[in-house]
Amino acid sequence: MIRPFKPPGRKAYASRCYRKGEIPLNSKPLLIRQARQLVTLKGSSDAPLRGKDMEALQIVEDGSVWIEEGIIRLADQDEAVLRQVGDRVREAEVIDATGCLVTPGLVDPHTHLVFAGSRENEFEMRLKGSTYMEIMNAGGGIHATTSATQKADRDQIFRESRKRLNQFVTHGVTTVEAKSGYGLTLEHELKQLEVAKELDRDHPVDVISTFMGAHAVPAAYKDRPDDFVDQVIEEMIPEVARRKIAEFNDVFCERGVFTPEQSRRILEAGRKHGLLPKIHADEIEPCGGAELAAELGAVSADHLLQASEEGIQRMAEKGVVAVLLPGTAFFLMAESADGRKMVDAGVPVALSTDCNPGSSPTVSLPLMMNLGCLKMGMTPAEVLTASTINAAHAIRRGHEIGSVEPGKKADLTIFDVSNYMSLQYRYGSHHVNTVIKNGQVVVRNGEPSPAVTSASY
Repeated sequence: MIRPFKPPGRKAYASRCYRKGEIPLNSKPLLIRQARQLVTLKGSSDAPLRGKDMEALQIVEDGSVWIEEGIIRLADQDEAVLRQVGDRVREAEVIDATGCLVTPGLVDPHTHLVFAGSRENEFEMRLKGSTYMEIMNAGGGIHATTSATQKADRDQIFRESRKRLNQFVTHGVTTVEAKSGYGLTLEHELKQLEVAKELDRDHPVDVISTFMGAHAVPAAYKDRPDDFVDQVIEEMIPEVARRKIAEFNDVFCERGVFTPEQSRRILEAGRKHGLLPKIHADEIEPCGGAELAAELGAVSADHLLQASEEGIQRMAEKGVVAVLLPGTAFFLMAESADGRKMVDAGVPVALSTDCNPGSSPTVSLPLMMNLGCLKMGMTPAEVLTASTINAAHAIRRGHEIGSVEPGKKADLTIFDVSNYMSLQYRYGSHHVNTVIKNGQVVVRNGEPSPAVTSASY
């Protein structure tokens, strides 16, 4: 019997724990003042940026932001904001951003946030010459995490995943996408998705759920993968849709995992049940994943290390967002996807950590931006666009996050650097000073606030 998930017991910090959407009755307006650079990305909400437009950051010097009830009301030069708010400035909590860089809150559009266990032993195996697929075919890789996740109870998975989410926010991330895919049975896929939903409710960071029952072929189905595909289509997808616990449907389209034909069946079945298609495409070998993403009008195609010229061109024509994962290639000691080629071809590009226990055990989206410059040939402006507004569009949230504009959620990150170029120049350092989520300060002076640490497990 599959039981509804009940979150673990929690001890309230001070008077209560954080709950999504709660704004204290005595909440003051928030004023961020006099940023050295305020990156607004103004006017980019209707569609992701592509080509030369990915460098159009729309920077305001001496910029200030006025926030009320969790929403951005004004974003302009300091003098203009003060003139418009008048005497109400006395009501506000003021954050002095003098000399700092203020950006939209970072958005991570591809993570495997919810899982149990660790796979550091595989790191050593790779250093000794084993490939990703060799480890996976020997029972490691995704199968190892599947085993650990199936054995773990919900409370354990919740605690481990919440700890990772706490780390994400201290790196400036205000929204993450979280995939299932370490369950590979209906019961355990639902367990992952239910934990992700509870994290979204309990934690300041927004968690957007993706069903990925087709992450790997279970060992029991090794010689009859089509039977597992049928199970995903006939049992898992309808139940996930009925419970309304995922927004997207993803599949690992790769030789030795799911063929393009199997992937098409899974994604089309998901769409019939209201789940929007995403695809892990052409990561290890070119197998037509990018072309399939374009054919189906997928929201995004991710990885793309081995995407063909034709696939890239088709993605550009259809406006499919390429979610690139430089940390995965870096950790697997592989050649990165050609971000420069994709940007120049007119593909809208986003960046992500691909946070997962096997091929990218990191929560640092700022480091991914560094690698986007150093390993993918992208410019500092392009990687910032790729980690904010384009990443928001990769999870269908460009209308409410990803840029600093009146009417959008007040999700912002303040970095202790004077300009966006310095953020990439000083690579591998922790520059996050303040993070604001829905108008509430959730990281201050680099440390998480009680809104993040309020529940003890």
